Amino acid sequence: MSAFNAIGQNREVDQNEFTPEIEPQATWCPGCGDFGVLKALKGAAAELGLDPEEILLVTGIGCSGKLSSYFESYGFHSIHGRSLPLARGAKLANPKLTVIAAGGDGDGYGIGGNHFMHTARENHDMTYIVFNNEIFGLTKGQTSPTSPKGHKSKTQLEGSAKDPLRPLSMSLSAGASYVARTAAVNPNQAKEIIVEAIQHDGFSHVDFLTQCPTWNKDAKQYVPYVDIQQSEEYDFDITDRREAGEAMYETESALYEGKVLTGRYYTEENRKDYQTEKLDRGSMPEQPIAEQYFDEDHEWKRSYDLLDAHK
Repeated sequence: MSAFNAIGQNREVDQNEFTPEIEPQATWCPGCGDFGVLKALKGAAAELGLDPEEILLVTGIGCSGKLSSYFESYGFHSIHGRSLPLARGAKLANPKLTVIAAGGDGDGYGIGGNHFMHTARENHDMTYIVFNNEIFGLTKGQTSPTSPKGHKSKTQLEGSAKDPLRPLSMSLSAGASYVARTAAVNPNQAKEIIVEAIQHDGFSHVDFLTQCPTWNKDAKQYVPYVDIQQSEEYDFDITDRREAGEAMYETESALYEGKVLTGRYYTEENRKDYQTEKLDRGSMPEQPIAEQYFDEDHEWKRSYDLLDAHK
C-alpha cells in the first residue's frame, strides 16, 4: 500500500533520499554523461517534493538501464527496448504514480522505436528520458541510430552509410505533447527540463545528450552548447507545431556540424492524455486496477463474461 499512502504528502524532500542504501555507487565510466542524468533526476524529484514511493522508474538494457539501480524508487529493469510498454501498463493500473521511463538511443530509438512511436501517439502521461550518446555503449561501441553518417565502429568498419535518425522530429511527428533536448554538460537546464517534463500532463520526451568517453571518442562532448531559450538568435513559438518542427530540424542538423542546441522545443497543454481519453469513452474502470486489489468489496469479472459485448 506504500505506493498509495505516499502520494500527495506535500513535504520538503532532500535529493539524497533518492540515493539507495544498496549499491549507491554508480559504476559508469569516469566522465560518462549518465552521471548527469542521475543528478538531474534526483534534483528534479526533490524539487517537485516527490516521495521515492510515489515514483516508478522503468529502464531498458544498456548503460542507461543502471539508472533504476542508482535511483531510490520503485523500479523495473526491462528487456531491451521494452521500458515503455511496461511503463504504460503501470501508469494505467495506478495513474497516481509518477512514471518515468529511461533508455539509451539504441534501446529507445532502435530496438524500442516502435514502442516509442506509439507511446507518443497515444500521449500516455509519463516522462521518457533517452540517454543519447550516439553509440551502443554497454555492448562495446557499435553504431547506433543516432551515430553520424560515416561513423566507424565494430559494426560499420568502413563508416556508417546511413543518415542518423532525428529523434526530436520523430517525436513531434509521432505525437509527443512535450519535447525537449538537454545535455549532461548543462546540469541546471537538465534539472529544469525534467521538472517540466514530469509536471506535464501527457507524454514528455527528453532527448538527453550524454557523452561516452570510452566508446565514442570521436563524438563531440556537447560543448559549448546554446540554450535556445536564452539566445536571441532562436525565436520561435514552442506551442506551434510548424515552428517547433523547423527548430528541431535545425537543431538536429547543427549537432553533426559541431553546434549543440538545447532547450524546450514543443509543448501542447490542452490535449487529453491516453487514460483520460479512455475514461471519457467508458473503456476503462473509474477505480484504478491497482486500487481494486485492495478493495474487499470489489466484484471481479472474468474476461470471458466481457465477451458478450462483442457478440
